[in-house]
Amino acid sequence: MVNNMSIQEKFRQIINDPTLSPKQKSQYLALEADASLPYLEVSESVKAAIEDNILCDMFEGNAPFKPRYVLPDYAKFLKQGSEYLELPAAQNFDEALNHLSIIFHHVPSVTNIPVYLGQLDDVLLPYVEGLDAETIYRKLRLFWIMLDRTLPDAFMHVNIGPTDNVICRTILRVDAELKQVAPNLTFMYDPEITPDDLLRQASHNICECSKPHIANYPIHAKAYDNSGFGIVSCYNSLPLAGGANTLVRMNLKEVANKASSTDDFFRTVLPNYCQTMYELIEARSAYLHEESGFFNSFLIQEGLINEDRFAPMFGIYGMAEAVNILVAKDDLDGQYGHQQAANKLGHRISKTLSDIVTSTPVKYGYHGRALLHAQGGISLDEDVTPGVRIPYGTEPDPVSHIQALAEHHQYYTSGISDILTIDETVKSNPEAMYQLCKGALAIGFREFTANVHSNDLVRVTGYMIKLSDIAKFKEQGSRTNTTGLGAEAAANTGILNRKPRVVSHEQAPRYCDSQ
Repeated sequence: MVNNMSIQEKFRQIINDPTLSPKQKSQYLALEADASLPYLEVSESVKAAIEDNILCDMFEGNAPFKPRYVLPDYAKFLKQGSEYLELPAAQNFDEALNHLSIIFHHVPSVTNIPVYLGQLDDVLLPYVEGLDAETIYRKLRLFWIMLDRTLPDAFMHVNIGPTDNVICRTILRVDAELKQVAPNLTFMYDPEITPDDLLRQASHNICECSKPHIANYPIHAKAYDNSGFGIVSCYNSLPLAGGANTLVRMNLKEVANKASSTDDFFRTVLPNYCQTMYELIEARSAYLHEESGFFNSFLIQEGLINEDRFAPMFGIYGMAEAVNILVAKDDLDGQYGHQQAANKLGHRISKTLSDIVTSTPVKYGYHGRALLHAQGGISLDEDVTPGVRIPYGTEPDPVSHIQALAEHHQYYTSGISDILTIDETVKSNPEAMYQLCKGALAIGFREFTANVHSNDLVRVTGYMIKLSDIAKFKEQGSRTNTTGLGAEAAANTGILNRKPRVVSHEQAPRYCDSQ
């Protein structure tokens, strides 16, 4: 009875919250209802690891009934139409945009908003025949505004590139003009395909609106055997026509705290917690695939997703703290992100995790495996750094920052990213941003991401917020669902303490030329 009253009190709090819209209230009420169900059956060791803040199920629900991330094949959808949605095949650009606007509302995710809107230039190019560039611009600009106003969630993600085409360039133009929180944007870069002036446009856009992410297309494509992939949500790389059935993450800081030494960490503690984490991954995946009924949906029936292209994401965070803790336990000197010995220990942890993940079978995985992921943090994380990032406020100069982290990137198939915070002087020297980006990708970065310190539009963990929205949130709320998470992250996790660094006129070109 006490529990029921507690749940009812939560419901009442949500209903009476003046800062939430009716739709946001409905979403929060649904989350509370889901959380009121009994948790999946797991061992006492899993429960203890969750209780000790070592494992986290990322609030996907006690009985998962939808995948965390879904990446439909939108090109196939437009080509064949949909019996379920009573739509014929698209015949022109207007119909293609209209069809996409409809299906987006039927693609689930952990946020109830689609996290993947497609490789839009590839998806839309077959329908531009007969249209001049200005007409395409006007239509895409209206489409971009519609996305932000009807699906106001910064985890929603569009991909473009690596080819040079009118849709790609127009989306970059529109995104720089509108400076919207949603949709998030990734530009795919391939040095064999992408002309330098297109990469320049994308990197110069970062100076304007902190978007897009710039992804290393050849590395991602090879990881999925060139069978198709997408970048979704924050910076998560997943198979096209599939997705992530679950994301479970491990707090490496707390794992290191359990170890007596570096040797104990590698020999016993880390492998034991990985085994515990796999039990949670298997339980959550099994419920979704075997109990929830999700894989009977029209997305499956019409061939837009395939069950065997879903995989669990094996997430980690707190690498910086783990390294610093282990260095201290072994009475060594070194600080993560700054000294080579500490950095090499971090690289060793990443390789060990990769070896475990690539050798451990799972029942519902991509080729029978989970995918290793450097998780970008959540708004409740206090005193622990996302993924393998360098703690906020301690970052070295941008080139040293990139060089310290580059070796990690080879191991994290389903996503790894840092957020370089660059001083606003880069706006008068956007070529430096281009050179920094090109150099980072050349030495193995899977993705290059940056904020410019004076911009209102900034990244939190990977999703976008406007600082002006954060300032008004407590009094007015926000029509954008992710503003609340950004406000919480600003209060709890120190994202506003990121250190803006200057990229000199000379340093970045030399760095790029040396790669």
